[in-house]
Amino acid sequence: MTTVQAPSSVAELLGRCGRLVQPALREAVGRLHPWVAEMAGYSFGWCEVGGAPAAAPGGKGVRQALAVLGAEAAGADGRAGVPAAVAVELVHAFSLLHDDVMDGDATRRRRPAVWKAYGTGPAVLAGDALFALAVETLASAPQGAGTVRLLSAALADLVRGQADDLLFATRPWTGPERVTPEEYRSMAEGKTGALLGCAAALGAVLGGADAAIAGALDRAGRHLGIAFQLVDDVLGIWGDPAVTGKPVGGDLRQRKKTYPVLAALGSPAARGLSELLDTPGRAAQAAALIEAAGGRTAALAEARAHTAAARALIAEAPLTADAAGHLLQLLHHLLDREL
Repeated sequence: MTTVQAPSSVAELLGRCGRLVQPALREAVGRLHPWVAEMAGYSFGWCEVGGAPAAAPGGKGVRQALAVLGAEAAGADGRAGVPAAVAVELVHAFSLLHDDVMDGDATRRRRPAVWKAYGTGPAVLAGDALFALAVETLASAPQGAGTVRLLSAALADLVRGQADDLLFATRPWTGPERVTPEEYRSMAEGKTGALLGCAAALGAVLGGADAAIAGALDRAGRHLGIAFQLVDDVLGIWGDPAVTGKPVGGDLRQRKKTYPVLAALGSPAARGLSELLDTPGRAAQAAALIEAAGGRTAALAEARAHTAAARALIAEAPLTADAAGHLLQLLHHLLDREL
């Protein structure tokens, strides 16, 4: 078992990893067609529509940090994980561009989503370009063939998770065709966990780790992804739009089968909830009933359980002590987002 040393703050950790990765990420995006590169830059918060420089809110940098820490956990310099970090950042950006189109979300990080700013077709094209660039980035790295296979497997899981998420919206709230918590966990692992696990595993492989270490980090990342999605579900119902960048109750209006809703529907205290969920303009009342029926509490308890599983995998793997400590602190940070 590793000995966990006191890591730096999460902000410092994410900043350090970001400083390693951002130059390589910008260089990669710069190889795209100029118009596509502008849309990509807009999605990352680097520019405005038209290309004027901007300092808009970007992503949290969690995936790129996992890739850098994966390399460090294997005993390598964090720079060994930079190609993996760039690839997963590109794939994550690609998935967000397409997710916003599929979900009809008009805003992302408190700005118009790419499809609203540039059009649906251009946003899809930009997402496709980012995906292709991610594959090219990994294929050019050491052990390229093996890392591309890891990324391809994660992408297959991501697509399955996204497909399930979309199909869940067409299923009833109650009855034999309802979405079960087990189905939710499988969806969340694919949609969110697969790429987080892949990020850490890819970094470890590029850092020279064996299959056992890479596999443990992949499984830890998948548990982390489920926990991350559960917290996102809570934020999607009760989060502050000024913090989340998303409208209040958006998930409820889209009939998303999120964990707080599924948990609440199983409680006798949720009588009438399915009717509220099917009635336009009643999202606030539905949110109040979900909370009263224990949906919010159940989702956060489930998130803590998956965080504990990820923590156990990290603690039991033969990782370098500092990197293990940083990974553990990152887990706690993600669970304790603004709730």
